[in-house]
Amino acid sequence: MLKNRILPLLAAGVLAFLAGCADNSSEALSSAEAVGSSPVSFAPAESQPAALPVQDREGNPISVPDKLERIISTAPSNTEILLALGLGDKLIAMDIYSADVEGADTALPQMDFYNPDGEAILELEPDLILASGHNKIGADDPLALLKEAGICIAYIPSSSSTQSICDDILFVGQLTGTEPAAQALVEDYQKQLEQIRAIAQTIPEEERKTVYFELDISPNLYSFGSGTFLNEFIELIGAENIFAEQEGWLSCGSEAVLEANPDVILTNVSYIDAPIEEIKSREGWNALDAVKNNQIYSIDTNASSRPTHKSIDALWQMAKAVYPDYYA
Repeated sequence: MLKNRILPLLAAGVLAFLAGCADNSSEALSSAEAVGSSPVSFAPAESQPAALPVQDREGNPISVPDKLERIISTAPSNTEILLALGLGDKLIAMDIYSADVEGADTALPQMDFYNPDGEAILELEPDLILASGHNKIGADDPLALLKEAGICIAYIPSSSSTQSICDDILFVGQLTGTEPAAQALVEDYQKQLEQIRAIAQTIPEEERKTVYFELDISPNLYSFGSGTFLNEFIELIGAENIFAEQEGWLSCGSEAVLEANPDVILTNVSYIDAPIEEIKSREGWNALDAVKNNQIYSIDTNASSRPTHKSIDALWQMAKAVYPDYYA
């Protein structure tokens, strides 16, 4: 049995790999590193089913079973894609953050994949673990011992663009034999991207606005620069991110925001009461144009933090908040 093959490995190494995994209580902060994805090719929906992939989205070699009946998801974004592809009945467990994914079966076992219980996972006898780059702490792979035991583990790193979001969906479709459903999701997503892009092109240069998007406030203000899908979202709606000249997910000081003086402030912080009022109450922030003009808006936390087809909902919210006269 698979369990017998890994128990000696667990006895020798479980303490070491658990010690290397840090507890992470903030999903927003766990996405602080945006990792590039390996390019993949997919057959169009009308063609014969594509061959099973031999690499995951990180470029790691994988051997996919011919039949996938038992799947574990280790991230809400993966769970959201799997459910959209009609694979909810094949999910046998998920991460602790997937409980609020629409349509998720909350009766399923929920696990902490920063500190995974290898024996508990083995007892579930999964055919596939669809993992996330968020599960890794630096170079440590918390699922390495399970991989050595022969379980197929396919990693999807943190998406940095709308293109990589589409590629991730198509990869999961190829991986699970649901290519037509994946293609349909991507086509709808891209259609809406084009609608937003077309409207943005009609906004005169003199009406273009600058935006500060706040992801976290503790212990420091947290935002993002270029090389992230949220920065691309700001550009798609015809605005400019005040931190566009910086790279990736970043900690920023209040002084930097005050100096940039954004026209609009967006926030997806939802773990405190009245985040907009909290922003308005900060020392010196009453001098900001966004505060003076009451241009502060909340964006759905899940839609703006999960790089899936549903991120389009956050994009529309951002567009309507920044340019209500154009995105009615």
